[in-house]
Amino acid sequence: MHLYNAWLPPPVAAETKKEKESFADVVKSVKDSYRADDPESVYSTLKWISVIDLFIKAKSELSLEDVGALVEIGLELFNISQNKLYVQVRWGNLLVKLLNKYRKQLSLKVPWRPFYDTLIHTHFTRNTGPEGWRLRQRHFEAVTSLVRSCRRFFPPGSASEIWSEFRSLLENPWHNSSFEGSGFMRLFLPTNLDNQEFFSENWIRECLDLWDSVPNCQFWNCQWTAVIARAIKNYNFIDWECFIPMLFTRYLNLFEVPVANGSGSYLFSVDVPRYTRFLFSNKTLTPAKAIAKSVVYLLRPGSSAQEHFEKLVNLLEQYYHPSNGGRWTYSLERFLFYLVITFQKRLQHEQQKADNNTQAELYLGESERTFFVNVVLKLIDRGQYSKNEHLSETVAAATSILSYVDPSSVLPFLASRFHIALETMTATHQLKTAVTSVAFAGRSLFLTSLSTSSVQPADLGGGDVTFIELLMISLSNALAGMDANDPPKTLATMQLIGSIFSNIATLDDNSDELSFMPMIQFSEWLDEFLCRLFSLLQHLEPSSVLNEDLHSSATSGTFLVDDGPYYYCMLEILLGKLSKSLYNQALKKISKFVTTNILPGAIAEVGVLCCACVHSNPEEAVFHLVQPVLLSAISSLEGTPSTGFGGRGITDASVLAKEKPTLSPALEAAIDYQLKVLSVAITYAGPALLHYKDQLKEAIFSAFDSPSWKVNIAGDHLLRSLLGSLILYYPIDQYKCVLRHPAAATLEEWISTKNSSDNELLTGPKWHVPSDNEVQFANELLNLHFQSALDDLLRICKTKLHSDSGNEKEHLKATLLRIQSTLQGVLSCLPDFRPSFQSGVMGDPGYTSFLIAGSSGSIVGSTELREKAAEITHAACKYLLEEKSDDSILLILLIRIMDALGNYGSLEYDEWSNHRQNWKSESAAIVEPPVNFIVSSHSKGKRRPRWALIDKAYMHSTWRSSQSSYYLFRTTGDFSPPDHVKLLMDDLLNLSLHSYEAVRILAGKSLLKMIKRWPSLISKCVLSLAQNLRIPNTPEYAVLGSCAVLSTQTVLKHLTTDQKAFSSFLLGILSSSHHESLKAQKAINELFVKYNILFSGVSRSILKTMDNHKDGSDFSDLISQIGSLSSDASRLHWRYNLMANRVLLLLAMASRSDPNVSSKILSETAGHFLKNLKSQLPQTRILAISALNTLLKESPYKTSLEDRPLLSENSQGNSKSSLEGALSEIFQEDGFFDETFNSLSHVHIIADTESTSSRGSHGNSSFQSLADKSITRFYFDFSASWPRTPSWISLLGSDTFYSNFARIFKRLIQECGMPMIVAIKSTVEEFANAKERSKQCVAAEALAGVLHSDVDGLLGAWDSWMMIQLKSIILAPSVESIPEWAACIRYAVTGKGKHGTRVPLLRQQILNCLVTPLPPTVTTTVVAKRYAFLSAALIEISPQKMTLPEIQLHIGLLEELLNNMCHSSAHVREAIGVTLSVLCSNIRLHASFSHEYSHEGVNRDIDNYLKEERWVQFLTERASESVTNIQNNNHSDNLEVSANCSTQNGHLKGDSQDDVKWMESLFHFIISTLKSGRSSCLLDIIVGLLYPVISLQETSNKDLSTLAKAAFELLKWRIFWEPHLQKAVSIILSSADDSNWRTRSATLTYLRTFMYRHTFILPDTEKKDIWNTVEKLLTDNQVEVREHAAAVLAGLMKGGDEKLAKDFRDRAYKEANMIQRQNKRNSSFSQSVASRHGAVLALVASVLSVPYDMPSWLPEHVTLLARFSGEATPVKSTVTKAVAEFRRTHADTWNLQKDSFTEEQLEVLADTSSSSSYFA
Repeated sequence: MHLYNAWLPPPVAAETKKEKESFADVVKSVKDSYRADDPESVYSTLKWISVIDLFIKAKSELSLEDVGALVEIGLELFNISQNKLYVQVRWGNLLVKLLNKYRKQLSLKVPWRPFYDTLIHTHFTRNTGPEGWRLRQRHFEAVTSLVRSCRRFFPPGSASEIWSEFRSLLENPWHNSSFEGSGFMRLFLPTNLDNQEFFSENWIRECLDLWDSVPNCQFWNCQWTAVIARAIKNYNFIDWECFIPMLFTRYLNLFEVPVANGSGSYLFSVDVPRYTRFLFSNKTLTPAKAIAKSVVYLLRPGSSAQEHFEKLVNLLEQYYHPSNGGRWTYSLERFLFYLVITFQKRLQHEQQKADNNTQAELYLGESERTFFVNVVLKLIDRGQYSKNEHLSETVAAATSILSYVDPSSVLPFLASRFHIALETMTATHQLKTAVTSVAFAGRSLFLTSLSTSSVQPADLGGGDVTFIELLMISLSNALAGMDANDPPKTLATMQLIGSIFSNIATLDDNSDELSFMPMIQFSEWLDEFLCRLFSLLQHLEPSSVLNEDLHSSATSGTFLVDDGPYYYCMLEILLGKLSKSLYNQALKKISKFVTTNILPGAIAEVGVLCCACVHSNPEEAVFHLVQPVLLSAISSLEGTPSTGFGGRGITDASVLAKEKPTLSPALEAAIDYQLKVLSVAITYAGPALLHYKDQLKEAIFSAFDSPSWKVNIAGDHLLRSLLGSLILYYPIDQYKCVLRHPAAATLEEWISTKNSSDNELLTGPKWHVPSDNEVQFANELLNLHFQSALDDLLRICKTKLHSDSGNEKEHLKATLLRIQSTLQGVLSCLPDFRPSFQSGVMGDPGYTSFLIAGSSGSIVGSTELREKAAEITHAACKYLLEEKSDDSILLILLIRIMDALGNYGSLEYDEWSNHRQNWKSESAAIVEPPVNFIVSSHSKGKRRPRWALIDKAYMHSTWRSSQSSYYLFRTTGDFSPPDHVKLLMDDLLNLSLHSYEAVRILAGKSLLKMIKRWPSLISKCVLSLAQNLRIPNTPEYAVLGSCAVLSTQTVLKHLTTDQKAFSSFLLGILSSSHHESLKAQKAINELFVKYNILFSGVSRSILKTMDNHKDGSDFSDLISQIGSLSSDASRLHWRYNLMANRVLLLLAMASRSDPNVSSKILSETAGHFLKNLKSQLPQTRILAISALNTLLKESPYKTSLEDRPLLSENSQGNSKSSLEGALSEIFQEDGFFDETFNSLSHVHIIADTESTSSRGSHGNSSFQSLADKSITRFYFDFSASWPRTPSWISLLGSDTFYSNFARIFKRLIQECGMPMIVAIKSTVEEFANAKERSKQCVAAEALAGVLHSDVDGLLGAWDSWMMIQLKSIILAPSVESIPEWAACIRYAVTGKGKHGTRVPLLRQQILNCLVTPLPPTVTTTVVAKRYAFLSAALIEISPQKMTLPEIQLHIGLLEELLNNMCHSSAHVREAIGVTLSVLCSNIRLHASFSHEYSHEGVNRDIDNYLKEERWVQFLTERASESVTNIQNNNHSDNLEVSANCSTQNGHLKGDSQDDVKWMESLFHFIISTLKSGRSSCLLDIIVGLLYPVISLQETSNKDLSTLAKAAFELLKWRIFWEPHLQKAVSIILSSADDSNWRTRSATLTYLRTFMYRHTFILPDTEKKDIWNTVEKLLTDNQVEVREHAAAVLAGLMKGGDEKLAKDFRDRAYKEANMIQRQNKRNSSFSQSVASRHGAVLALVASVLSVPYDMPSWLPEHVTLLARFSGEATPVKSTVTKAVAEFRRTHADTWNLQKDSFTEEQLEVLADTSSSSSYFA
């Protein structure tokens, strides 16, 4: 039994035994309610889902057979309801909960294929259903989480099936299907034991190769990281060693951080389609969780992963430093968080498995643990004082968890940090963070110092004393930390005190146990603490002006109460743990403080203080605290005037007279304060209050009698609190210590909910169970303030007691307040209404069904009392609406009463949910992780102090009491709602249409709760509210109220199955256009949008009922009614026209599932929307496009694949499309297409600036306001949207080509065949030659649709007119519509099918048409245009499946491009570079697959051509020639200026210009290769071209240099793997020796990022070569190069190899020392400036390589560096700069670090830095 259930109040705990049987009944009922012969009956199973959910949340003990049976049923139901998304969402989510909870106990086998089919059918096909996107999104989330939960149950062999299914999707990495494939792979691939034989090292290798095929794409990286992380975690038998360098290189580069002042994010990441990102969403950019998981599970004894991990942390740690924050901070914070969490999980797992030593050699031993902790401490050290709140909190929590693993590393670090923070005066946020860290680690500090079995003090350096001392210092400092002006620090301090005292068993001065606190006398500390606390309370500023309306609870307090539970917990713990004598000492002081001060600004705080005293010892505290305050309040009230409305019935005549008596403000505030403090204080007083019965009654009477509303409200609080304290269950001795810690007797043992041994059941809480006397007192109060108040209320309403309306109002207020107060006090202890039986025959009156146990206290009153109250409230409501409908206070009180009466249990539910919010941020200070190496006790779950668990058990009990009767009557059909509930519902329905917004909102909320519990009431609501929308003269507020209720999910869900409500709702909305006001229109708009978003189809039963009635209300009638509204003739406002069209479309699509209805309706609606294409209203046109895309489905004229030779006409005749007749009639009308094209062209708004319009988003049009936008966003995007390949070619510009339009024309042609093509021909020709760009857009879309339609007779049409049309487009001189025509060609050659590999009919013809050489006379724009078209078309070809003609075309084109690279126009050169990159990558990828051809002869030549790859050689050779020429020319240019001899250089100029142009084309090629993500297969060429890119950064030709720089920026991000890596290194080394110093400098720039990216995979020899080369450059003869080299070396030392770094440092120190000595000996000693400067720079590099730390060698190095400050110029400035930088980076911790220097060294440093000072 779960701990929370074992700890329930005894009466409830006894009941829970019955839950097992009631669950078995529920499972049986679910089985019965589903009938296999009726697929619609799945809807009737839905009502059980929330009931089953109850059992899960209630943590009930269920029998496994029942759970197993339920899961089986659930899976079956899930797979059957293919088109019922809502059903799948509900069952899917429930199954996920069940499977996650019982995953270890169930043994199932779940096939994976049905899930995949569901996903494909619902989200990845063209024909998506009508469901709204919110529902589709929830559906996708439900299915994917279900797959994740079922993965562990996939049967053997699934992994290989899944891999073979999705592997084919990954063949072409430049097609969107590969992104889908990777998403599916990550989702489905199981890593359970059954499938382990599938995984092998070869498979991992293949994964890594696939991973590399798309560089720089975070989506792709996330998928593969996750798959590999799961494999690493689950399969130890794979030898991971060989993959570690590659994996760590990947992990390091996944964090997008700025390396060497580069940019912090990748410039062009590969464009993943929106829907793929949306479906397989990953919230963060960097897969930090998967990386952390992989790293933690790769760590094994003796594995190289350890040093790799350390290196990874060394490279990343600098980005954790507060001064290096940025966009990357979030992912780094997550990385740290998951590292620690995963590490803890792994240790926990290994501790539990430690008995069976099967894999014990892979487990982490002590040394590995210590190693891990020390490495992570580096990150913690950097991030501790981060300005980013998340990071500093994560750091504190991580410290706490790690301190249990390895206290000897973490705690000394923590202690030193705390001392530093105490010393700094300036950075106060440091103190808060440090205090939080100590609070979080409080328990481990205690355990380490006190436990008998822990680490010996000797290991801890400084023995026991240090940690206890640390706690003591922090405790005494804590007192100073309580400061009313610094909330964060105050709260941190309170958390610390709470944490420390949660650990100690009892606080007592004179026992010997506390000898561990020698420095503190406890009673003194307590006195001091209370003094501080009182002064804090006296200085509190109330957070807001105290607004005295109904909403302010007693505790609208300051930050102490509002910002978290620390204040309350600290007081409760402290007072609960005090020994008797100390408690009395505290109580005296508190009593004195409370009775002598009145602090209206701190009511809640003082109340909580008293409450904690009372909770700890009710009898004493009530006597010392409650009694004096109570008596003082009564005496203050005694002399005040009384209205007699308080229930005593005595009325003072003067009060009813005209002049109203009032209280003085001071007296009012005092009484208010005293009563409210009392109300909080007595919350847990219980039986102790019985002695003061009369005084309490007196105080409440007087308060309600008072003329001051403020005092009335205080009385309301008091009454409510008193009732609760008497009759509710609550724990009493929550904070006393029951169990001592076995290893340290002074500490309390904490408890885990997972190990429920008897020991822990015994420690359960003692509950307050009301005694008879208390119940009797409560009943008495009910009589006084509920019964009598009800009678008063009735009297006022019936007999009009008061002549003066003011008095009447006051009387009503007081009376309603008393009723509300008692109802909110007794909560659900007043029994609920009894439901009425539907059958009319009263069943056995004793019938109560039972689901789960739960009750909040002893029963008081009776059902009759509740019924009487409902009747009287109904009467009062009628009276108030007639007489006082403008008095919002009265109405709000009334609604609250109705809420409490009608919604049984909802008050408890609210309390529970508020409390849950408070504990969401559960502090790490009260959690002891499951693995604890300090005392080596490991548990199954986290351990918490007993009081925290009791708190959770108490809340669990509250939740149970709110739920125990909620669903009792929903599930069986025998009950109908009680009549009283119906009365209340009618009233609330009226009130929810009230003219005051506050009243409407409150009534609406209450009404919703009611109809949610009694769904049979919904229909009535909908009918009456929809009526409000239709009636012309409904006032604005009633419309707003109706919309608010109708737009709730409860109502919208109900519409699916209720025919009457459904049609009245739709017609209500559509006929509401007569409402003038903007607000009303906006509300109707939003309601409609919400209906669409959540639309879940129409159930079959509605279609059926609508069919059976022959009285004209059938479905098709509804459709024709809506159809008439949606035609243009109806002259409705465009928004309503659009809505009507939309509804028509939804209904037509929903009716598909019913064959009787659908065919006629579908053909009518399709015709209707085709006509709408030429509608006057732009929105309606867009919707029509979307509608046709969804409705046109059959395509009888499409050529089937097998018989490509076209069929003769007659064989096609029989399969006419069902829509063809309707459609052909319409489009053969005269001028139909002209009009349609014209209308469509208005939708294309061409923005002036190219960049603003984005592909395919119709929303971007400027003719829409925001509210309208939301309503026009109704087009369906089927997920396989176009384009199917990433778009990255920038020279195509941004087009306004809408693929939806093209798709309609395509579908129409496939639907109607050749006649359509004939009809459309002339219009396309006319529009293609139009002047306006928008008309050309439409022509492009139509032509694209025609070209891609693949119908019979298309080839003939191509020969007759399309080819000529396309040629004229290519040759047209106009420029502006190039993007659209390029998109048109791209659309026309797009491959078909999911993988995009089926070739469209005309692709070859279109390509041939493009390849045909141009006539020689055309302009350069036409040349550039042709290349742009070609590159657009070639992107779409699938290289792995190229046909022979396509390959020949590629080869021919390649030759042409290579010959044209020196073209004179820059545009053309760019186009050539782009096309070349597409061509080469296609050829390369094609060559990597093995191919078989039929034509032998032709084939051999081609094969040889592909194998020889002469073009590669040509490119690299020509490039190096050109570079040499350009550089020489540059050089000669410079000479030429001086010696003016230009004559003989004339011929050279021409050639060099050619070289420059050729290089420009080449740079375009490199840039587009890297930008497009196609670089993986061209790496060897890119490496070969490194030198030109590096060396041409600075030339006299600006354009060339700009391109070179762009290519350089992109290259910095590229990782080179072996075998290319060595080649790259040799090129870098040779260019570092280049004669041109700019090239050397550029090489150094490149080296910094290059070394960072490749640090894990560079072999040692090459690293050494690089170090030596950079070192040589320290003494370069160019100053800039020398300084640059020093910066590079500093970077290398920061993240490089310790061995090389140490070696270099020692050499640098020695050399500099020698020079310094020679200086002293022989001032005339001459040495070249370069070598001296180099020696100094070597020192600078060493010093700057540790920006924040102070290793032991650093003081000497800095001092030596400072001694050079007297040198000549370059040296002097270098030294000054370096020392200043050293000062700046070490400023934070200088106080501490300066101790590492000797006096003399400090003087030398001071000399250097002071000279540049202002005062020098």
